[in-house]
Amino acid sequence: MVKILTTNQVKDLDRYTIENEPISSIDLMERACTAFTNWFVSQYATKNIGIVCGTGNNGGDGLGIARLLAGKGFSVSVWVVLGGAKESADFKINLHRLSGKLTVSEIISPTELPDFRSCEALIDAIFGSGLSRPVAGVYANVIEQMNGASAIKVAVDIPSGLLADRPSKGSIVKAHQTVSFQTPKLAFLFPENSQFVGNWIVLDIGLAKAYIDQLEGSNFLVDEDDVKRILRPRLRFSHKGTYGHALLVAGSHGKMGAGVLSARAALRSGVGLLTVHVPSSGNEILQSSVPEAMTSIDENENFFSSIPQGLNYQTIGIGPGLGKNPKSAAALGRLLKDYAKPMVIDADALNLISENRELISLIPAGSILTPHPKEFERLVGSWVNDFERLEKQRNFSNEKKAIVVLKGALTSISTPSGTVYFNPTGNAGMATGGSGDVLTGVLTGLLAQGYPSEQAAVLGVYLHGLSGDLAVQQASMNSLIASDLIDFLPGAFRKIQKEKPIV
Repeated sequence: MVKILTTNQVKDLDRYTIENEPISSIDLMERACTAFTNWFVSQYATKNIGIVCGTGNNGGDGLGIARLLAGKGFSVSVWVVLGGAKESADFKINLHRLSGKLTVSEIISPTELPDFRSCEALIDAIFGSGLSRPVAGVYANVIEQMNGASAIKVAVDIPSGLLADRPSKGSIVKAHQTVSFQTPKLAFLFPENSQFVGNWIVLDIGLAKAYIDQLEGSNFLVDEDDVKRILRPRLRFSHKGTYGHALLVAGSHGKMGAGVLSARAALRSGVGLLTVHVPSSGNEILQSSVPEAMTSIDENENFFSSIPQGLNYQTIGIGPGLGKNPKSAAALGRLLKDYAKPMVIDADALNLISENRELISLIPAGSILTPHPKEFERLVGSWVNDFERLEKQRNFSNEKKAIVVLKGALTSISTPSGTVYFNPTGNAGMATGGSGDVLTGVLTGLLAQGYPSEQAAVLGVYLHGLSGDLAVQQASMNSLIASDLIDFLPGAFRKIQKEKPIV
């Protein structure tokens, strides 16, 4: 897992690296400048570059980058904003190193701002992650001037004006690309900040990894090595009973497609046996569309109203296409009471719980809830910003002893222990009807195979997003549909396992 550090932890990490590598502060800055410059050169062929610096260490980075880019033949213009902030020691050193090589222009007055029209790219190095309040004065004027420029804007470490660990206000650089060092900032992972962060990348600059391991953390970015460790190999002498029997409760009149998608995804995720509980009008649809699944027939023709006998299943997934009939709410309540083992709860099952609040206390411990933001808002109430939303998600998981998978770009997965995992796979093409039904099927299939709830959520969300990423390589984001995600699930498994297709 990639640990997402707070601003104070990053400062401590820098200090520890300087003291224990050992390396001087200015040499560590040079390492970061070199990493940024090498990345920039690999990405952009543009030659006219403007670099706007503050007077702290982020500005020192900007000055070092200016020197290195000029040495590679780029035409570089440098401005330093003098708005009253103290000059750091490393800023002074890099300013001296630039002397005689490039002209450094000073920005003092908000009425005499530079004209950035000649710049094809603007590099933002005004403020780093140490900023603790909204920018004001000449700094705000410069940021607005930069935002109005047509140049490609690239932020060093974090867009100036954006706070790393809490909500931001005021003027903030709207970067097309943000290049951070060693670890992403929590602010990068929230939708409300996407207009400022743009696409982001993290460059390794050799900060002490052993120290990172020692730091406490509750927020993590999942990577492929994590899911590779979770995913279990299939055993030679295993059989269908080895991989669990799941029950999927899905579909209603006019919404049987959701049940079909979820059932197909559960089977593709490796479940041994699958039974789908459907209203009687959906039986023929399900049996003809998903012949590998068995069906359990509800006593109602058009919607979920009764629960199957026995409930001898490893897990139950419920919600896709269910509808919100009052009889469905009553049946859901009976199911939650009678089953009392971890379930996957999605879509209309979540909406029924929101509308019948007494059902919240019946959610079995260890269950995986998969709301999109609006469904989550119905459960917990509104929020002012994404930081508050994350705390509501964390608190709900802790109070209900449930895993909450809040769907969207960089889906967040909260656990009862307070840990949150952010998922890096997936793309905007997956913003299409049925995508969530596929995820429900995948999670149900994994939970039935005996994966613990937390592992099933992390693995399932990663696989779901990865199948979408593989799909757009052959289709496009505009044309991707939910069925594509199921079709590319085998490739997602294969990529994680590094298996080669059998030919």
